[in-house]
Amino acid sequence: MSATESDKPQNPKNNDDDNGMAAKNPAKRRRTLLIMLLVFILAGATWVLLWLLVFSRRETTDNAYVGGNQVGISAQVPGTVVAIMADDTQHVDAGQVLVKLDDTDGEVRLSQARSTLAQAVRQVRQQTDSASGSDAAVAARQVELKQAQADLKRHLPLLAAKAESPEVVQHLRDAVTQASANLEAAKAQASAAHAALIGNDVAGNPAVLQARANFRAAWIAARRNDIYAPVSGYVAQRSVQVGNSVQAGQQLMTVLPLHDLWIDANFKESQLRHIRIGQPAKIEADIYGGSVEYHGKVIGLGAGTGSVFSLLPAQNATGNWIKVVQRVPVRIALDNGELDQHPLRVGLSADVTVDITDDRGAVLAPQTQHPPVAETTVYQQMSNQADAEADKVIQANLADSKAE
Repeated sequence: MSATESDKPQNPKNNDDDNGMAAKNPAKRRRTLLIMLLVFILAGATWVLLWLLVFSRRETTDNAYVGGNQVGISAQVPGTVVAIMADDTQHVDAGQVLVKLDDTDGEVRLSQARSTLAQAVRQVRQQTDSASGSDAAVAARQVELKQAQADLKRHLPLLAAKAESPEVVQHLRDAVTQASANLEAAKAQASAAHAALIGNDVAGNPAVLQARANFRAAWIAARRNDIYAPVSGYVAQRSVQVGNSVQAGQQLMTVLPLHDLWIDANFKESQLRHIRIGQPAKIEADIYGGSVEYHGKVIGLGAGTGSVFSLLPAQNATGNWIKVVQRVPVRIALDNGELDQHPLRVGLSADVTVDITDDRGAVLAPQTQHPPVAETTVYQQMSNQADAEADKVIQANLADSKAE
């Protein structure tokens, strides 16, 4: 570049542009920083509002599982399996036969008990008739005593008038004494005959009651060769096979009712501060994801942490100790209507959210009487049927005795 060119003046327009940009950059920077500050403030306010209105009013956990009753089906009498009437995954109704055992021995014992009961009824009926005969004998002896006393009374004036010999009068006195003794003996026999019958009819006689109890036991034992489902549900863990020789108390399969299920939500101990009985809860099971939401309520908190009831409880009284946050199971009841629409299975995972807005409820369950957690009438029906069969045997033999 020549000296002439270097001495030329610079373009004034370029200088004005540089000064304008320099003036605009600080304003733009301040505006950007202000926007960022407002965004952070808005985010913070949003977080505070979410905490106050949402997060602080609920406790959540994904450590939750579906729970339910697992009813073990076991044999009540020993026997050999001859038929299996239900298999895994099948639905069974309460009272339905699940397994059949060979009933040969049971029927033999039942026949013996039926014969013993019939014989006891007939014997008591015979004792009743014998007691009636004893009463008749007492009446006859009373008549004999009155006759002897009347004869003696007629001859005593004749003895005073010396119109009768003393020997005859003495014989009459002996006859009165003999008749009186016979009467006492008849009364004793009648009392002995009534001793086994007093205060009871034939059906209430102790001998009949004992035979009746033996018959009921034999009848129930014979019917227990059919193993019934105590509740309705689905069969699982079937281990019994045809031909197995099973013993009383041996578990054969499991029935799981899938209607009255619950959730065991294992909350951290730090989350239990505001959880109370009766609080509403929302549950999402992993099997359905977020497409299905269940509604339940807290019905109780566990009496101890999970580690306390483990096979090997932790022993923290040692030198090398690390604090571990403990969890307590919280039981949540589910709505059966929702379970009918979207069935669950025992052991499935779930996410639980408990609404702790109202934390004025109880932490411990009240000490009041509650209805049974689970019950069945299957075995009561069997007992009632046994009573009806025993009454039939008694009435049949009473009728035969009366006919005779």
